[in-house]
Amino acid sequence: MKIAGKVVLVTGSSKGIGAAIAQEFAREGAFVIINYLQDSSSAEKVVAACQAAGGDAWAIAADVTCEEQVQRMIQDIDLELGRLDIVVNNAFRSYQFDPERRKLAWQLSWEDYHTQLEGSLRSVYHISQAVLPIMKKQGCGCMVNIITNLIARPIVPYLDYTTAKGAVLSYSKNLAAELGPLGIRVNCVAPGLVYPTTASQNTKEAIKEHIIAQTPLGRLAQPDDIAGPVLFLASDLARFVTGQTLYVDGGFVMS
Repeated sequence: MKIAGKVVLVTGSSKGIGAAIAQEFAREGAFVIINYLQDSSSAEKVVAACQAAGGDAWAIAADVTCEEQVQRMIQDIDLELGRLDIVVNNAFRSYQFDPERRKLAWQLSWEDYHTQLEGSLRSVYHISQAVLPIMKKQGCGCMVNIITNLIARPIVPYLDYTTAKGAVLSYSKNLAAELGPLGIRVNCVAPGLVYPTTASQNTKEAIKEHIIAQTPLGRLAQPDDIAGPVLFLASDLARFVTGQTLYVDGGFVMS
């Protein structure tokens, strides 16, 4: 895949899907930046796992919704490593996928939507703005943004969360059109329900079984299932792919 030696930033990668993605890049010989918000212990465990897998890693704390912290993180990466080849925007604002306790459409306030937009769209925006000068100078680069298959098939209408991820999808397509001539690719990966993760831990068995029954591959996604498709889109195997969304949900969404 020609990932060896590449510098990769994975936001929100101290646990769950982000950690699985980071370790997969490390297995291919990449230098992985483990971005985290508060849990330094978990982040360092991922660093150790990346090193054990054959790559190298560095944990950096930064709130990706804060422009100043993002700029500082990217400046540190540029100063220490001199390049940044791949960015995976995985971080999002804390959210519980609990269909029995979710707010219904008439219960949601604009603040609920704003909170999720801050966590999803704003974080992707800040990261993109910070890394573009580096990627433009390099004449190449790749971004993979993690969204959700609920955009295409809202089996449970988590309106605030899904609306924010839909905004990331639109932003990603426009970035792909703008940045393509500069040699920078932008794609999305849209997982289905991934279990187990912190966000999905309260999902009831009945909901999981309902999703599994409608999934041709007959199970829920696990964090490792998301890592491979991200790696593909970030690699030279996908060098002529941009502006696309890859649904990783066992066939629950077919497009």
